[in-house]
Amino acid sequence: MLAYSGGLDTSVLIKWLQEKYTAEVITVTVNVGQQENLKTVEEKAKNLGASKHYSIDAKAEFATDYIFPAIKANALYEGKYPISTSLSRPLIVAKMVEIAEKESATSLAHGCTGKGNDQVRFDVTIGSLAPDLKIIAPVREWDMTRDEEKKYAKVKGIPVSTAAEKYSIDQNIWGRSIECGVLEDANQEPPEDAFEWTVSPEEASDTPEYITIKFEAGVPVALDKESMAPLALIETLNKTAGKHGVGRIDHIEDRLIGIKSREVYECPAATVLLEAHKDLEKMVLTRHEVLFKQQIDSQWTFLAYTGLWMDPLKEDLEAFINQTQEKVHGKVRVKLYKGGLQVVGRSSPMSLYDQNLVNYNIKTTFNQSCSKGFIELWGLQTRMQNMLKRKAKKQETTKVGE
Repeated sequence: MLAYSGGLDTSVLIKWLQEKYTAEVITVTVNVGQQENLKTVEEKAKNLGASKHYSIDAKAEFATDYIFPAIKANALYEGKYPISTSLSRPLIVAKMVEIAEKESATSLAHGCTGKGNDQVRFDVTIGSLAPDLKIIAPVREWDMTRDEEKKYAKVKGIPVSTAAEKYSIDQNIWGRSIECGVLEDANQEPPEDAFEWTVSPEEASDTPEYITIKFEAGVPVALDKESMAPLALIETLNKTAGKHGVGRIDHIEDRLIGIKSREVYECPAATVLLEAHKDLEKMVLTRHEVLFKQQIDSQWTFLAYTGLWMDPLKEDLEAFINQTQEKVHGKVRVKLYKGGLQVVGRSSPMSLYDQNLVNYNIKTTFNQSCSKGFIELWGLQTRMQNMLKRKAKKQETTKVGE
């Protein structure tokens, strides 16, 4: 069983597996929003010698069971990356394992390199779901460079797309990852042809657009008063935010195996939804919940990014996260303009924000005279420590004078 995308790496692997193992290769493509023609992908696999091909539409499941938990956890790896590629891997493996059992397969193969994170995500998840199946990672074993793969493809008559000539691309409904080529120079601005989902901010509309997102129990359920299924909402927001140039990400990322890499992403819907969700949480959760949840969110994101989707700790963390989300109801108004987004309004029936308490112009139930005693106790140990420091410094100065 080969996880097949139709791209350069996995197309080369069909031939390689046949030659290396004299194997019958069954290819599996799990549709999580790659925006590829799945019929064309299937035809390519069979033309290259796959004995059978499976195409599985898992976009709706991906949105509900993988992306929505990530929204609840404000999942941004290193504060920047919405873990779009990471989230799809456990779902792809789960579907592959189902078919492997059906086909009585002996091995599962993937096209991950030995330098990236995906090898960990595939191997750990396969080992958790199907420990008896052998894992084959030809690119890691073969140690072939991308240029060598292109040469091999040419020799074997494997068609290579124009995009694959320049970049290595992975995409799903939550984001688009662009790597290789000129992007490996971390000091060079990404060329405009690297982007497909977002327009250049300079070319975006001169008129800002305002959108309102409704959340219930921590997940988005409506866009501008129109109720939407998870998949439809994400796809719509990708287009809306993308046309304003929102969602471009360019950063230095720490891969699990220790390499620092320059990563370029397009994540329009993810960027907007995560920012809106975090803002609404600040309105409805207590300060203690917000600060503690930041630690929980960070740990959840780390587990998902590093291939530990099946780890018991992730489930434990979700128990806390889901409990907090029972209060995350409300609407968030976002302004999209020339590559930027700004939360400009929010409301919630669970809001802890009380205008009567913060208003300086009207009398409220807030007793300001209590603040003096609060400040006295709040800063008590800080003042005591500084008194001791001054006393010690004075004593030292006296000794020097003597």
